[in-house]
Amino acid sequence: MAKRIVIWARRPEVRLELASQPWCQAVADSPSTAVAGAQLVVIASPVDHIVPLAREIAPALADGAIVTDVGSVKGEISRLGHAALGSRAHFVGSHPMAGSEKTGWQHSTETLFDGRTCFVTPLADTNENAAATVAKFWRELGGEPVTISPDQHDEIVAHISHLPQMIASSLCAFLAKKNPQWRNFAGGGLRDTTRIAGSDPQLWRTIIEQNRDEILRALREYQEELHAFQIALANRDYLDLTARLERGRAYRSEFRV
Repeated sequence: MAKRIVIWARRPEVRLELASQPWCQAVADSPSTAVAGAQLVVIASPVDHIVPLAREIAPALADGAIVTDVGSVKGEISRLGHAALGSRAHFVGSHPMAGSEKTGWQHSTETLFDGRTCFVTPLADTNENAAATVAKFWRELGGEPVTISPDQHDEIVAHISHLPQMIASSLCAFLAKKNPQWRNFAGGGLRDTTRIAGSDPQLWRTIIEQNRDEILRALREYQEELHAFQIALANRDYLDLTARLERGRAYRSEFRV
């Protein structure tokens, strides 16, 4: 467990709020001040700020310090983060599959990571002890660490996280062109399907930009599946349509609780 937790946040009002939290021992006025003497640093920022922050704090890190992040894209972040710290400290990318469409520390909970996959994405030349420490960190928070390469991570999350966001957002954007009163008739199905469409668009823009190629591949594959549904319906091939619905149901039934 951490002996001392020091926090830095970009906005002064957030730093003021965090100063009163019982789990926070100190609030720093700059990133470099926050990491001074730290053994483990967690960068929890939008993905386009992670590498710049790693570069900013690099001179202030203690020798052998470990830096990780929570970004949902790992390829470029892992490589540039590793380069930013050089040989003095260790950058080990990570990504907990937890949270919701809501942002900000106010929406955190003590059980946020319980039973959730936490990807740890070391490079081939990442220090093994540093990677193990990051995995242990997530395990002690209740998570279930999975160690894979950054590129494997980006392919996986493009399908199971980024593609669902594209589908939910595009569905709502499509329905927004229809009669606005229709939304008042929506039941649980539409609400459940589109919950993540309420996520921050600017936050997702940076994620999409950094994982563009993998998301495009996932979208092309999904379009083929959706087209097959359309063809089956157009041809009144209800056996094929039912088989696809059954396959979808079977996949969904195997989700972890």
